[in-house]
Amino acid sequence: MERCTIFWPVGNSNNPLVGQFTKSNPKKTMQLNHSPAQVVYAGQPLETAKKVAILTHGRGAAPQNILDLTNHLALAGFALIAPAADQHTWYPKSFIAPIQENQPGLDSAIDLYYGLWADLQTRGFKAHQVAFVGFSQGACLTLEFPTRNAQRWGGIIAFSGGLIGDRIYREHYSGSFQDTPIFMGCSDQDSHVPKSRLEESKTILEEMGASLTYKIYPGMGHTMIQDEFDQANAILSKIGSIDY
Repeated sequence: MERCTIFWPVGNSNNPLVGQFTKSNPKKTMQLNHSPAQVVYAGQPLETAKKVAILTHGRGAAPQNILDLTNHLALAGFALIAPAADQHTWYPKSFIAPIQENQPGLDSAIDLYYGLWADLQTRGFKAHQVAFVGFSQGACLTLEFPTRNAQRWGGIIAFSGGLIGDRIYREHYSGSFQDTPIFMGCSDQDSHVPKSRLEESKTILEEMGASLTYKIYPGMGHTMIQDEFDQANAILSKIGSIDY
């Protein structure tokens, strides 16, 4: 299998959200508070784009790491938004730890997504023009936020991640995906992502009306491979071609 390695350098660019939000918690070790001031914008300018992809990196990484996926994904013509995790960590523990043990980082991350989505709405974007892409911790958030706000999104692509919590909190999720195309891909041997949580996430997404492609790859490990990119590109290539 061809695996993908994403490199480290951090980038930045102009940020339309700077100044719109204030920090509510002092920054301490693992008292994570994710700032909109650190969001990186790339690709097509928001002012002219017809479609947007929010790309979320994993633990220990940075926006440039996930933006390197533009070498593999069909993101031409997209405005790209890559939020940055405080201390390179979205939440301190496993995504299947008790939710309170991942606070305040988890709530701060979800709030950051709400801010990004609110800004896109003020710019006239509709949900079907927005894609979410993430790896590892970023994949978990890539599933968590749009499932808490289910509607007809453009697409959701989760590389090695599932819904967040020590159990599935069904009361956190509302709405209908209305056939939103979602791809979930993961290894059958991933120490970070138990298959049981993948299956639980799959059940919720399908119950909420997602058009889900779910693939488990033997022996892949905690990485990404070409077949996953192919699955993702089948979704991304259709965003913007149909109005809803």
